[in-house]
Amino acid sequence: MTGELISSILVVCGAIFCGISAFGLIRLPDVYLRSHAATKSATFGVLCLLGGGFLYFLFKDGTVNVKLLLAILFVFITSPVAGHLNGRAAYRSGVPLWKGSVRDDLKSLSEEELRSPANKS
Repeated sequence: MTGELISSILVVCGAIFCGISAFGLIRLPDVYLRSHAATKSATFGVLCLLGGGFLYFLFKDGTVNVKLLLAILFVFITSPVAGHLNGRAAYRSGVPLWKGSVRDDLKSLSEEELRSPANKS
C-alpha cells in the first residue's frame, strides 16, 4: 500500500512537471527560454514518471526492471546535453535573444572561439 502511494505521488508529480514544461514551450518568448523549459522541467517530469513506474513494479512484484533503470539513465544523460547543444546551435546561427534578456554570457567570446569545436571557456 505504501509503495503504491509513493509511486502514485511520483507519477502525478511527473505529469504536473511535464504539463508545466509543455506550457513553457508554448508561452516562453524565445528559443533559449523554451530550451530551458524543455530540458529542466520535462527531464524532471519524465524521470519522476519513470521512477514511479520503477517503484510500482519493485513494490508490487518485487522485481527490478532493468529497462526502466536504463531509460532513467539515458534520459538523465541525453536530455540536458541535447538542450545545451540546441541552444549553442541557435546562438551560433544568430538567433536573437529575447528583448527582455539581461545577460549574454557568450557575447564576449570572439567569433573564432564560438566556431571552434574544442571551445575552452
